[in-house]
Amino acid sequence: MNSTQSEQYERPTPTQDSVEQAAGRMIGILNDSSIALLIVVGHQTGLFETLAVLPAAGSGLIADAAGLNERYVREWLGGMTSAGIIHYQADRGTYSLRPEYVHVVTGPGTDNLARSLQYVPLMGEVVPKVVQAFRAGGGTSYEDYPRFHHIMAAESAAVNDSSLVETILPLTGCVDALRSGISVADIGCGEGHAMNLLATSFPASTFTGYDFSAEALASARAEASAAGLSNVRFALQDVSRLEAAEQFDVVTAFDAIHDQARPAEVLKNIRTALKPDGTFLMVDINASSRLEDNVQLPWAAFLYTISTFHCMAVSLGQGGDGLGTVWGKQRATDMLRDAGFRTVEVKELEEDPFNAYFIARP
Repeated sequence: MNSTQSEQYERPTPTQDSVEQAAGRMIGILNDSSIALLIVVGHQTGLFETLAVLPAAGSGLIADAAGLNERYVREWLGGMTSAGIIHYQADRGTYSLRPEYVHVVTGPGTDNLARSLQYVPLMGEVVPKVVQAFRAGGGTSYEDYPRFHHIMAAESAAVNDSSLVETILPLTGCVDALRSGISVADIGCGEGHAMNLLATSFPASTFTGYDFSAEALASARAEASAAGLSNVRFALQDVSRLEAAEQFDVVTAFDAIHDQARPAEVLKNIRTALKPDGTFLMVDINASSRLEDNVQLPWAAFLYTISTFHCMAVSLGQGGDGLGTVWGKQRATDMLRDAGFRTVEVKELEEDPFNAYFIARP
């Protein structure tokens, strides 16, 4: 609000009940954020996987089965019991993972939300730099986020392994062409799992992954080599400077456009790189460009937080536009059209409500 609006605004006087409710919510947030850190530990140490196959057991047996230090495991079990995720039998001194939590904290699939909670400590590591950016402008760099590419790759793999070939690609209408043999590029490929998966599934086609992280590309090449793939390559490239004219039949971008420093330029480069009858598949956050439409999203607070602490911050840190995670379907569609795409379809998948699927053609 401007200064005039500020002078006219009178803050309502809160009731004692409303203050107590606000305090209770803050305590709940404190507890939940603490539990998030413990869940990340359980995920990364394999404790959840261990508990999923063990009967009710004491902390010593659980620690031995997981190959971990008993004292740390016992304290962790206390926190998980307090969170209602672990059931504790005091008379026997045993712990067991509550059955309703097994599918949401274990396994390689998209149901395992413990994997997603790894973003919480990742964001915590950059709090001082983000606070400084609030005061002085600027932002962060990708180097400020250890394990970022690994976490993103694991998140993407969970979706792609279950859905990319069977569900997502058919949205483009390009499956038959991929079987016959076409040229495909992925923008911001990260550790390259999507390209390697497609290269395995469609050996007649060729695939190129672009990213500016040498570390991520090393992982991509290692996976391709281990799979014996000869139809995929990975190139170190700032995609805002990509120079490829009518080279690819299909270009993909999985959750990669909104944190670009210059997203409009990247989209124009993608349009230029496509053949005249090509297809661009852009997978990005399923949200609105209007805040008032996002309030009811179950994950809205997370989206604005991850934007503040990563997606917007890394873009601004490069002197970029700071588009942000929640640029929304409306703005994304407008930017695709501004980049020269004549047709833009936005599709959704029931099994992946978190993402929107943009099918754009020149």
